[in-house]
Amino acid sequence: MPDEIEVRAEGDIRVITLNRPEALNAVNDSLHEGLAHLWTRLSEDYDARAAVITGAGRAFSAGGDFAYLQELGEDPKLRAKTILHGREIVLGMTRCRVPVVAAVNGPAVGLGCSLVALSDIVYIAPQAYLADPHVQVGLVAADGGPITWPLHISLLLAKEYALTGARIPAQRAVELGLANHLSDDPVAEAIEAAQKMAKLPRQSLEATKRLLNLHMEQAVLATLDFGNTAEEQSFRTEDFKAIVAGLNARKN
Repeated sequence: MPDEIEVRAEGDIRVITLNRPEALNAVNDSLHEGLAHLWTRLSEDYDARAAVITGAGRAFSAGGDFAYLQELGEDPKLRAKTILHGREIVLGMTRCRVPVVAAVNGPAVGLGCSLVALSDIVYIAPQAYLADPHVQVGLVAADGGPITWPLHISLLLAKEYALTGARIPAQRAVELGLANHLSDDPVAEAIEAAQKMAKLPRQSLEATKRLLNLHMEQAVLATLDFGNTAEEQSFRTEDFKAIVAGLNARKN
C-alpha cells in the first residue's frame, strides 16, 4: 500500500486508515490507486476476518484534492487511469469477501462519502457529516452516492443530496439509514463490531454478506458504465475547469 493508506493487523481484524491528515485525507492519485487495489488484496488475505476503515486526524476524507482534480482535467492518460480505478474501487468494495465497518471520525466528502456508502456497517461521530459535491464542482458522480444511495434511502432524498451536494449531518445520516450508529468513539466501536463478526462462523458470515451485496452489485453494474462515460466527459467541460481553477486559486 502507498504511504497514503495505512493497514495494520489487530489479530484477524484489518484496520485501514486513510493517511493524509495534513490534507484532511483528500484523495490524490496515490491514495486513489491504493484504494483501487486494496479490496482485492483484503479479500486475498485469508487471515483477515473483518476490516475497519477510518481517517487519520480530523477528517474521514475531504474528497478530491483540488490539485489532483485540476490534473485530471488536463491529463487524458491520468484521467483514463482514474476512471478505471474508480470502477475498481466500487466493484472491489461491493465484492469484498470480509465485512467492512466504517468509522466516520470526521467529514466524509466525495469519494470519502462513497467509501461510507459501500461499507457494511457505519459508525459516525456527532460532528461528522456526509456530502457528495460532485455536481457542485462540475462532475458526474460515477463512483459516488448516486449509485448506492437509492438502495439506502428514498429516490427523492437521493436526488436531493446528489443534485445539491448538501451536507448530511451525522444525526440525519443515522435517521435516514446512511449510517447505523452515532458514536463518540467511532473507531473503538467499529473495531468492537468487527471483532464480534470475526468470531462468527466464516462461511455463513461471508456468504450472507455476499448474498446481501448482490443487490448492491446489480444496482452498481446497471449504472456504472454510463456513470464512468459521463464522468470522463465532465472532466473535459469548461464548467469543471473553471470551477477547479477557482478552488485552487482560493486555496493558494
